[in-house]
Amino acid sequence: MPAYPPDSREAVERSRLPDPTAMSFGEHLEELRQRLLWALLGIAPIFLLSVYFGNELLEFILAPARQELLDAGLPNELLVTNPLEALGAWLKVSGVVTIVLGVPIIVYQLWRFVAPGLYEHEQRFARFLVPLSVTLSLAGLAFLYYVMLPVMLAFLIGFGAGIVGETPTPTVTPPEQALTYRVPVLNGDPSDPPPGAVWYNRALHQLRINIAPEPAPGAAPPPADIRGTPMTLATGIAQQFRVSEYIGMVFTMSLAFACGFQTPVVVLLLGWAGIVDVQTLSRSRRYALFISAVVAAVLTPSPDPFSMAILALPLYLLYELGLFMLKFIPSERVARGLKLRDLTRPAGPREGPDAGDA
Repeated sequence: MPAYPPDSREAVERSRLPDPTAMSFGEHLEELRQRLLWALLGIAPIFLLSVYFGNELLEFILAPARQELLDAGLPNELLVTNPLEALGAWLKVSGVVTIVLGVPIIVYQLWRFVAPGLYEHEQRFARFLVPLSVTLSLAGLAFLYYVMLPVMLAFLIGFGAGIVGETPTPTVTPPEQALTYRVPVLNGDPSDPPPGAVWYNRALHQLRINIAPEPAPGAAPPPADIRGTPMTLATGIAQQFRVSEYIGMVFTMSLAFACGFQTPVVVLLLGWAGIVDVQTLSRSRRYALFISAVVAAVLTPSPDPFSMAILALPLYLLYELGLFMLKFIPSERVARGLKLRDLTRPAGPREGPDAGDA
């Protein structure tokens, strides 16, 4: 095919011709439908596994609340107040875990849809930012579960237990032989309790009894059938959490923490777009610290300063991380293809024999 000068009549006429590789609107919709179908097929096995291990996943989500209740000397059972609540919580946990674990598959199919419409340097930006964003989101979820949630629950449970205090009760002189029978207090369940045995399990804060029937003469004793009732502190407020409300709170905070941990991505985008520069961000550290404290106060349901400080510090460190990355990874380096050696030196005028390969 002959090459025409860019300002010639032939070149102008050829520029008006439709691109034979371009897709119509209907073809774009068909491509989107196929990508969505492949994404659903990709996460379907994850959903089936999540449903199969739904009990373990639900126990994993409830574990921080149960542990903090036990540490506070309270029974650690959570309530279900309607017939569909347990099933709804089970499916909700399985669905959220499916989405979290299926993010790489969903992002890959989305990338296959949008990549043909991007220039090469735009694809380099996406290949750098998407893994960074996913990693930061997972770091935020881990920080919430292992650090923030136990601290927050410990404060809230302790506050609820002490808001009224112990209920005063009168003392009386019992009749003789009234307190002869005493319930043994154990740190666990006895290994082989006889039928009708009663004891207090200190680890679970439960009064427990073996209701197995008496064995027939000469027959082997039946296996233990242990039932228990929770024993709470003598306070004016009984702390019994609903499963659905607790899971809803955890997932709402998970979304907030995943978004809050995107601070380095926001800083990079603002810097790359030319809205701010490294010098401006460096001079704004005190404002970043103030904003981190405000965001921490909003994201943490507990008003104690300790919990807010635990969250404000990582948010500010993420701001510093974004500032560090903006200093060492400017947009021109990402556009031309980021190399490992680019991470070891700050941006600036290039000198030497390779100064012209930018």
